[in-house]
Parts: sequence; structure tokens; C-alpha cells
Amino acid sequence: MTDHIYMSKAHVTQVEEDLVLEALRSGWVAPLGPMVDRFEREIADRVGVAGALALSSGTAALHLALLEVGAGPGTTVVLPSMTFAATANAVLYTGATPVFVDSRSDDANVDGALLLDAVRVLQAEGHDVAAAIPVDLYGRCADYSVIEPGLADLGVTLVEDAAEGLGASCDGRGAGGFGRAGVLSFNGNKIMTTSGGGMLVSDDRELLDRARYLSTQARQPAPWYEHTEMGFNYRMSNILAALGVGQLSRLDSMIQRRRAIRARYADAFAGVTGLDILAHELDDSHDNCWLTSLMLDPSADLATPDQIVERMNAQGIEVRHLWKPMHLQPLFAGARMFGGGVAEDLFARGVNLPSGSELTDEQIDRVIDALTTAVRKG
Repeated sequence: MTDHIYMSKAHVTQVEEDLVLEALRSGWVAPLGPMVDRFEREIADRVGVAGALALSSGTAALHLALLEVGAGPGTTVVLPSMTFAATANAVLYTGATPVFVDSRSDDANVDGALLLDAVRVLQAEGHDVAAAIPVDLYGRCADYSVIEPGLADLGVTLVEDAAEGLGASCDGRGAGGFGRAGVLSFNGNKIMTTSGGGMLVSDDRELLDRARYLSTQARQPAPWYEHTEMGFNYRMSNILAALGVGQLSRLDSMIQRRRAIRARYADAFAGVTGLDILAHELDDSHDNCWLTSLMLDPSADLATPDQIVERMNAQGIEVRHLWKPMHLQPLFAGARMFGGGVAEDLFARGVNLPSGSELTDEQIDRVIDALTTAVRKG
């Protein structure tokens, strides 16, 4: 029976196994412990920030970041429509109102100029814009050369959703290191994983200290369990942190492998009219290449994305549509949207291909062979 090929499967080696075993044998099995402390230090060093807070998910990190920058009822948070639902859900957790912004057509990241225009319009209307959340989509940083100074001029806090971006960079700075706080995800399908988990990173130690307090049920320093406000059960376990330490030690090699896979796809379909690799014609040398997205020209004589997804999955090869824009989701029906046509077009034309660093050359050959047939019209 032919093995199933996943889009982005966790890539675990003996390095991770040894560290997890070390954590188990240390007796630090419950949440927190020396591996958590080590993982936080090493992630902060990698991103290039003062500190980090290991949490149960990237969503938890985003929730805490938004709370700490003042998002709540009566405030507005601006974010891209083209993103995973967790970005928008975290806004809802705080009681703030999400407002969505369209994408750039070349890399699907948020349109920075439009994001700034949206903030200006909202402020002129009297809205309290608590934060803006650019997303580093599919492993490519948003255009912070425009976004970061623009938001600073407008007095709006930047919270970077780098859940898909660890290891990428922009202008020499690591993903997660922009704005007041950054958010990383170590979900099972990410560039590196702790099975589940995330990290809040920042140069603002007071923000991290406050988030750390809230993430451990907001327990007061008393000889009993004393609570004066609502907290959350958001910390990462020592065992999962050990897995993360091992994964982080191999991050560069995993990025290198994903980059090589992207190059294989680009070479394989370079001569096919109507097929392009998202952002590949730009300088993608600073991307982490988490996922490679194939974009189809609707005017070309090709199958539709729906047909391609169905055909590939029928052969045991996981292929998915791009993120469905948030403004098209039933949950956010009626939400305010600036633009929208670009994100809708990207969703209608794109599919994500198997991109995991554990994939062998033979498996990529199989994907390319199957895809060559699947993209044919009819």
C-alpha cells in the first residue's frame, strides 16, 4: 500500500527523542521545569528579543499579547483577512472587534498601505484601535518596512503573528521580533513543533512578566492559592519544551530542506502556462518556506483548485486550499472589510502542496507526477 503523503508532517529525529527522555528522567514531568526555561532562552536568542514565554499554543500567546496591549470591549483590532482563524478568534476572546484588510497579490501577505489606510479611517471615525496584527503568511514576513513605522506614526501597537514565520526574516530581523510583541506557534504542522504549543516573544519584559502571571492562573504570591483576577491555564509542559529544544537545534536544516522542495516544484512546473509558485518570483531567500503554494491562472486551460485538491487527496497526497479569507467565513459575516477582492482571488486560485522537511526525494517525485496529471483540465 502506498504511504500517505502529508502536507507538513512533524519531523522528529533521535535528537528530540534523547532530549524528551532526558526531561522524563529528570522528574520534571508536570508543567514548567528546566527545559521550559532553556527553550525560552534559546527562542529569544533566535528571534533576537529580550525574552520569551512558552505557552500551550500560539493562540494563547496572541490572546495574552492582545490583552496586554489593551484590546477589549469597545476597541478595534485590525488584521488581514487572509489568515488562519486563530488570529481572528484571539481578537474575539478579548471582546474587541476585528476589522479585516485585503492582501497583496504577489505574496498574499497583508497590503501594508491598505492596513495603514484602514487605521486612519477608523481613527477618523472615532474608533479606539488597540492594535494591528500583521501575519507572516506561509513563512514569509509581511512588509514591516512600511507597516512598522506607519503604525508607530499613528500611535497603534503592532502585534506580530509569526505563527507561520519562525526562521524567516525581514531586513535582517527575525520573524517575531517586530512591534511590541510577537507570537510563534509550534503546532504539529509548523516549521518546528512541540506537538502543541506556542511562544510569546518581546523586548518588553514588563509585558512578558504580566503575561506570565496571567498564564499561570493569575496566582498571587501567597502561601495558599490566592486569586484577585481571572487567569488562564496557558503554560507549556517541560516534556514538550524538550521536544522544542531539539527541534530548534535543527531548524536551519529543516528550512533548507523545505527550500529545496520549493525549488523542485518551481523547476517542475516552470514550463507550464498558467502555473506559478506564490512569491517565488520575489526574493524569497529570507522566507522559511513553511508551505509552498501553487497558483493557477483561471484563464489557462487547467483544472480548478477544487478538482486538484480532490484528485490529489484521492491518491493519498494531502493538498489543501489556501486559507479561506476571514471575511468570507460565516463566523465573521458582517465584519468590516477594507478591500477583499485580492484575498478572494488568491483563495480561488491557490493550493498548498506537501512541503514538510521529512519528505524524501522519491515522495516529492510522486507528488510532482501526480500533480502533473491532476492539473490537466477535464
